[in-house]
Amino acid sequence: MRLHFSPSMRSITVSSSNGFIDFMKIKVAARHISYRTLFHTILVLAFLLPFVFILTAVVTLEGVNDCSSLDCFGRTWGPRLLGRVDASKRLVSEFYKVFNQVSTEEIPDGLKLPDSFSQLVSEMKDNRHDAKTFAFILKAMMERFEKEIRESKYAELMNKHFAASSIPKGIHCLSLRLTDEYSSNVHARNQLPPPELLPLLSDNTYQHFILSTDNILAASVVVNSAVQSSLSPGKIVFHVITDKKTYAGMHSWFALNPVYPATVEVKGTHHFDYLTRDNVPVLEAVENQEGIRNYYHGNHNIVGTNHTNTTPRAFASKLLVRSPKYISLLNHLRMYIPQLFPKLDKVVFLDDDVVIQRDLSPLWDVDLDGKVNGAVETCKGDDEWVMSKRFKIYFNFSHPLVATHLDPNECAWAYGMNIFDLRVWRESNITETYHWWLRENLKSTLTLWRLGTLPPALIAFRGHIHPIDPSWHMLGLGYQNKTNIENVKKAAVIHYNGQSKPWLQIGFEHLRPFWTKYVNYSNDFIRNCHILES
Repeated sequence: MRLHFSPSMRSITVSSSNGFIDFMKIKVAARHISYRTLFHTILVLAFLLPFVFILTAVVTLEGVNDCSSLDCFGRTWGPRLLGRVDASKRLVSEFYKVFNQVSTEEIPDGLKLPDSFSQLVSEMKDNRHDAKTFAFILKAMMERFEKEIRESKYAELMNKHFAASSIPKGIHCLSLRLTDEYSSNVHARNQLPPPELLPLLSDNTYQHFILSTDNILAASVVVNSAVQSSLSPGKIVFHVITDKKTYAGMHSWFALNPVYPATVEVKGTHHFDYLTRDNVPVLEAVENQEGIRNYYHGNHNIVGTNHTNTTPRAFASKLLVRSPKYISLLNHLRMYIPQLFPKLDKVVFLDDDVVIQRDLSPLWDVDLDGKVNGAVETCKGDDEWVMSKRFKIYFNFSHPLVATHLDPNECAWAYGMNIFDLRVWRESNITETYHWWLRENLKSTLTLWRLGTLPPALIAFRGHIHPIDPSWHMLGLGYQNKTNIENVKKAAVIHYNGQSKPWLQIGFEHLRPFWTKYVNYSNDFIRNCHILES
C-alpha cells in the first residue's frame, strides 16, 4: 500500500501494490494552518522524542545535579514532565527534618565518636546507622571540634599574654651589660646632661619631652625618632625617668650614645624627693597589697575553666587588664609631672611604645584654651576597634558610685602622646581626684574598673581635655593587625599600644619596620645581646 499526498495537501490517495489498480482518494477539509508545516513538525517530533525520553530516563536514574546548559534542560524538566521528583532534593529535605529534630535533643550517652571524616564514612558503611543516629554523631563531632578550637584560641591568648608580660632575653641582656658598664667605665658615668647644659633643663623656651620607662631599647627608639624627625633638634630636651634597678643601664646608654644636638637627662625614681609614701600613699598600697599583687602577678591558668559564655575578645580584654605594668610606679608617674618638674610650664609626655615620624614643634604652639591635657579623642573615627572608646568600655556602670558620677557615653581619650599645660594643672585638683578614685577602687576590690591608670585619669581630667587632631597620634599598632599602612606613614606619632610590641616576637611583622629603623644595630651592646634586625 502506498500513500500519496497531493502537492496542495488537500487530498490523500491510497493505492494497492498487488497488481490491481484499486485506489481510494480522500479529500481533506479546509484548513486554517499549513498542512505542510504540520507534516514537517510531526517528522521533527518523531525524530527527537526518542532521544528526549532516553536522556530524561538516564538523568533521572543518575540523579546528577551539575550539568551543562543542554543537559540541564532534560535533567530539570524531564522528571517534571514525567511526574517525578528529584531524589536528591527529597533526600536533602528528609535530612533537614532529621537535623532539625536532633538539634533540640540531648546527645545519647555512650555514643562512640569517630576521630576523622574518613573514619566516619567507614563506620557508616560497616554499621549501617539510621539517619537519626548519623545526625547525632555529626552533632557530637561538631560540638567536640568547636570546644577544641575554642580552648586552643584561649590557650593562644594566654600564651600571648605571658609573652607580652615577659622581658625578651636580648633586652634583659642589654640592661645587664650596660649596668655592668656603668660600674667599670668612667665614660658611662658622665654627667647627663653636661654641667654647661644644666640650665636648659628648666628653660621654657625649649621643647621638653618626658618619657617614663624601664625599657632601654624602647627609650632609645623614642629619643632617636624624635631627634631625627625634628626640624630643630637643638631645641629638644628629653627627661627620661626610670626605676632604681634600671637607672645605671639607662644612664650608660645615653652617656655612651649621645643624641647631639638634643639634650637628655636621665633620672631614677629614687632621685625625686617628692615620691615618698606621704605624697603617694595610694601607689604604695597598690604595689604592696597582697590581693592586688596576686591579681596582676598571680596564676591566670585557664585549664578546666569554662569559657562557653565568654568570647575570645572579652577574654583577651580580661587578660590585658592583668598586665603587671599597671601597678608599676613608672606607669603612674605621669600624674605627678607638675610636682616632679616644678619649673616647667608646658611638656609633651610620651609612652615608650611610640615612634615619632614628624616634627612635633607645632605642639608647643597649640592653644589648649585653658585646658590641661591636649589629647586625641578615641570615640570618633572609622576604625571601630581602635576609635570607638567611651566610658562604658572602661567602667563598671552596675556599681552605684560609677553610675552616679559618670556618663557611659562620654568620649574617652588616649595616653601615649599628650600635651600638658603644667601651670593650669597646678591650679586644679586633678591629682587629688585621681587619688580619691584610686582609693575607692581599692576599697571596692577593683570593682569600679580593672584597666590600669587610664580609667582614674579619665575621671581626674574630666573637663580638662582639649581635643587635638587625630593625625598627631595614631593608635592601635600593638593590637590592630589590619592597620592601614598609608595612614601609618602619614601619622606624626604612631603608638604600638597593645600586646604586640615591636620588640617582641609577637609583634606584627609588617608594622615592625617603622620601629626598627630607629634601632642602631651596629652598636656593640645591641650586637652582643643578639638583638637582630628582623
